[in-house]
Amino acid sequence: MRDQRCRGTRDLSPEEMIRFRFIEKAFRDCCLQWGYEEVRTPTLEYLHLFASTGTLTPSMLGKVYSFLDWDGWSGERVVLRPDGTIPVARLYIDSMGDSGLAKLSYVSNIFIFEETGKESRERWQGGVELIGVSSPLADTELMILASEVLKKVGLGNIELRLCHGGLIRGLLHELGLSPGEETEVFDQILDGDAAVLATIKAGKPGLDEALSLLLDPKGKSPAFLKNSMGLLARSLPQLKPALDNFGNIIALLEDLGYSYRIDLASGRGFEYYTGVIFQFFAGKEKVGGGGRYDALIPLMGGKDVPASGFALYFDHLMNLIEPVALTEPAAQRISVDAEPEAIKQGFDMVSRLHKEGYVAEFKLGAKEMADAEWRLDVRSKAPLFILTDQVEQRRFEAQTAEEVLALLKR
Repeated sequence: MRDQRCRGTRDLSPEEMIRFRFIEKAFRDCCLQWGYEEVRTPTLEYLHLFASTGTLTPSMLGKVYSFLDWDGWSGERVVLRPDGTIPVARLYIDSMGDSGLAKLSYVSNIFIFEETGKESRERWQGGVELIGVSSPLADTELMILASEVLKKVGLGNIELRLCHGGLIRGLLHELGLSPGEETEVFDQILDGDAAVLATIKAGKPGLDEALSLLLDPKGKSPAFLKNSMGLLARSLPQLKPALDNFGNIIALLEDLGYSYRIDLASGRGFEYYTGVIFQFFAGKEKVGGGGRYDALIPLMGGKDVPASGFALYFDHLMNLIEPVALTEPAAQRISVDAEPEAIKQGFDMVSRLHKEGYVAEFKLGAKEMADAEWRLDVRSKAPLFILTDQVEQRRFEAQTAEEVLALLKR
């Protein structure tokens, strides 16, 4: 039989939805505790939001789902959102541009074409955007918030990888590349090809030492930036603001006891980053990332407002959660069977049970509720209720809903 499901898409079974909701709840709880309010943006956005401002790298832009949205005899090209940050930035410009500081969170799906169809083309993520402030403290807060979510879902031993968009751009500018070449190389680096710098530095001996520091595999430890910052600043004084910003963020992380490593290609995919870029890895699996994008909102037609944010990848996290992380005190489950003459009383009883926090549902057909600890028979004559403990095989009779609830609590 032909597969009815679109290639690159995924069904979520009831068991998988338990994992999804577990991650979603942990994410929302942490966001609310840090003061981030939830928003939701449309699945469809205009293509120009992602193309005209240079917000996505060419390789990313070539993977968007786009089509004409007809309106009478004219139409404009729209996309299934390939990114969560740009729609939230658009929302901020449209309706929150005068509010100053905005702390926003969202859970949404994004769509990215993948040729083989073996990887997911629809991806779910939880994202946070901190708009209206630019400081090492703000960037560090986002990393700590993301780390708290990952710990809350039971993932330990997460690796934090850092790089800095301003530092990379500054280096490319010093290499004497044209604006077009700078953009091309920056995109290559963000698409994972950090080694491209090694091919460019030939014939530029003044920069060899500074570039070697960034490309040296040994330079991916907490001591890396401390030992090399002075040399980089002396070799390339124009990079001092970016180096100082990077150093302040790292100092905060170290004071808080967070480990990290420097990875020049850890900003993969997005061109709009201007400051620190961070990624979270569980082993070889990337489970989230983000960074500072101070130029994005002005590029999109908004005010000169700084911003930063991150996203956690729910699809990846669902595959990593240990079953023990999902265990929590479950509500007692009650299977309700009502006689035809007592259907109304049955619905009333189910409603009362729901209000008290129980999982209660009617027995439909021959199928019993799975794992139901209790069975409640609702009758039209005395005794009106028969409650059976299906674990210990004990039977109780009651005449009122209050008596049933008292028996359950006892």
